Amino acid sequence: MRGRLQVLVIVLTGVFLAGMILIFAVFTMSPDIAALNRPILLTAFIVALFLSLVCIAWLLRWLLRPYTQLIGEAKRAPVEHSGTTQNEAEFVLETFQSVLAQLQAQRKELERLTAEASQRADSAEKFSERIVASMPTGLVAFDSSGHATVINSPAGTLLETNTIGDHFRNVFQKAPDLARLVDDCLTTGKLFRREEINAVNGLGHQKRLGATVAPIDPATPGTARGVLCLLTDITEVTRLREQVALKRNLESLGEMSAGLAHEFKNAIAALHGYAQFLQSVDHDERGRTAASGLLQEVRNLSEMVTAFLNFARPQPLQLEDISLDELISDSARELTSLFADRRVELILADDAKGISIQADARMLRQALVNLVRNAAEAIPEENLDRRVIISTSVEPGQRDESWVTIMIRDTGKGIPTANLPKIFIPFFTTKSTGHGVGLALAHRVIAEHGGTLTAANGNDGGALFTVRLPAVS
Repeated sequence: MRGRLQVLVIVLTGVFLAGMILIFAVFTMSPDIAALNRPILLTAFIVALFLSLVCIAWLLRWLLRPYTQLIGEAKRAPVEHSGTTQNEAEFVLETFQSVLAQLQAQRKELERLTAEASQRADSAEKFSERIVASMPTGLVAFDSSGHATVINSPAGTLLETNTIGDHFRNVFQKAPDLARLVDDCLTTGKLFRREEINAVNGLGHQKRLGATVAPIDPATPGTARGVLCLLTDITEVTRLREQVALKRNLESLGEMSAGLAHEFKNAIAALHGYAQFLQSVDHDERGRTAASGLLQEVRNLSEMVTAFLNFARPQPLQLEDISLDELISDSARELTSLFADRRVELILADDAKGISIQADARMLRQALVNLVRNAAEAIPEENLDRRVIISTSVEPGQRDESWVTIMIRDTGKGIPTANLPKIFIPFFTTKSTGHGVGLALAHRVIAEHGGTLTAANGNDGGALFTVRLPAVS
């Protein structure tokens, strides 16, 4: 509307100016006509002149309005002026230059502040990255869609993956219980503290993880924008806890039963004497068979009590530096006839030749003999694959120490899962013959040497016993 009015005023100004020029031309070029119509022409000329001046004044006011506004804004601008007498153009120019100078100064200050903020942000990000990378605990973060955004080095070692962007089901492929916790946390926003999770490493061995799964910035109750997982390998801690509990139980059992076993020993000695006396008395074949059977049972009972006494009252270790190769060879040589009778092949896969350990050679050899004998006897007669494999290796430990690992694996049916926690308890056995003391005695001997003995089932079947002993540095 304002633009149309301005165009109309310009057109009217042109019309009035044209009328003035026309009237002036009539006075100049046609004096006769001008003389006859002088009053009318003078009136028209004056009106046209007046209206033209009004339109020109309005147009000038319209044209000068931005300049007037510029002067007004210059007067209101918060800048300092020189104070000298200036016309309006010089005043506006000086104000404009002052404002430009202030804007340039503010721009430089803004650039400096932006650079400082960017530097602080980069420093904070790098510091956060160093903190995450330096954490001894594994840390994995997932976004709301379940894709990994952070996997620090310890977590990558535990999970054997460090691919950012993978879905949590792929990241926790070897720990499905942990994937379930993450799924529940993303769905419900629930916090899981100090959970113990079973996982499998690249070699197929079981390991135990301690996990805390927490929601990240819950947007609304029952949901989460992401999940944070803190992971710790507690396999050794769990084993140590089980070993300590078992050792305490065995110590209590040994102390309680040592005296009782001694009394049994005395009674068995008397029974042995009576059985021998019955054998010397003349009687029929049936009586001689019964006397021989009685004597054999008394001897078996005596062997069991002797083995139990050895377990309940261990002798002090006679430590010396011995060769691991010779120790395993002597143990295998002692069982040559057993392996021949049972048609079992013994395979010695020595991967750690020349390693020495400090041990009581007699007691540790007896412990290994018990383990290897059990492995041979665990293979059923109907099995076609009849092997016992003994392998050794050296593992680095903390504080410049190293550990010797002896793995004894058979091709039998393995150990039932329900029996795994019980096999080192005295007198627990699933065999029709035997006393159930051999594994308990082997466990105690290895523990006295500062090592550990664990049992598990192999990936391809059969039982796997693992002995870890400190190596001589």
